[in-house]
Amino acid sequence: MVTPTIWTPNPAGHTGRTPMHHTRVTPTAALLLVIPPLLWAANAVVGRLVSAMVSPMTLNLLRWSIAFVLLLPLAAPVLHPGSALWPSWRRFMGLSLLAIGGYNALLYLALNTSTPINVTLVGSITPVWMLLIGRLFFGKPISPRQWLGAAMSILGVMLVLSRGQLDVLLQVRLVPGDLYILMASAAWAYYSWMLVHPTSEPSSIRSNWSAFLMAQIALGLVWSALFAGGEWALGLGRFTPSWPLAAALLFIALGPALLAYRAWGAGVSRAGPSVAGFFINLTPLFTAVLSGLFLGETPHGYHALAFALIVGGIVVSSRR
Repeated sequence: MVTPTIWTPNPAGHTGRTPMHHTRVTPTAALLLVIPPLLWAANAVVGRLVSAMVSPMTLNLLRWSIAFVLLLPLAAPVLHPGSALWPSWRRFMGLSLLAIGGYNALLYLALNTSTPINVTLVGSITPVWMLLIGRLFFGKPISPRQWLGAAMSILGVMLVLSRGQLDVLLQVRLVPGDLYILMASAAWAYYSWMLVHPTSEPSSIRSNWSAFLMAQIALGLVWSALFAGGEWALGLGRFTPSWPLAAALLFIALGPALLAYRAWGAGVSRAGPSVAGFFINLTPLFTAVLSGLFLGETPHGYHALAFALIVGGIVVSSRR
């Protein structure tokens, strides 16, 4: 496997091109990359539960507004007029469009316009997007081993979605709304590559996780507000305040937003986007596990086989 050149802060605090050589995913990187799909599985469940109370773009705006307030005590200096953020505002506008404004809005929109099985099935293409975007835009070659890993990972997802029965997959019908999750997956893949691609970001932001995330959230709120405003202007907005909705918003702001994004950025910097992309396909498996815990659905043997295939895809793709 050709390992990526990662843009990371060196011990002195200065930012530079630091080549990272990986023969396999380290335990730390694996743990960091497992946390986001677990939280995103919960995010999808919660997003479906509150879809009748709040429209998708408004939900995205509220989620990141709460995350902004929660992160403010740690990263307020990055918003000051003299902060190092503003000379690099164009790059952060791009990052925030792809992740904060684009990906999440499209995900919530998909959950409103398509079935959960379709959303998860189409979203399983993310590892392929990671490989293709890395090759087309960042010059990273794709090895046969990586293609094999992608195939194993997608097969594992299909096994979960079909519940081990081919007839279930044959009955799946894609609808126009599935385009949203396809676009969201592509946006997330490009965002992940941008995280590790060498840039001129100041070390004072890049080496501080809270400042780096705050820079994205602050500018991402601009995109989120524009999308939510358009939603209400078209007469599609809805918001029904309630305590369950407040609890849901607090959870998705703290967990799937702040904690998951922090873990994903740290994990990608260690393993590289190509390998990290395979971990996203743990999301449907975690969704099945959460359903077992909260809905009383008994796990089956095909869940174990799917887990083996998805993890096998990660191992195969990350080895030399």
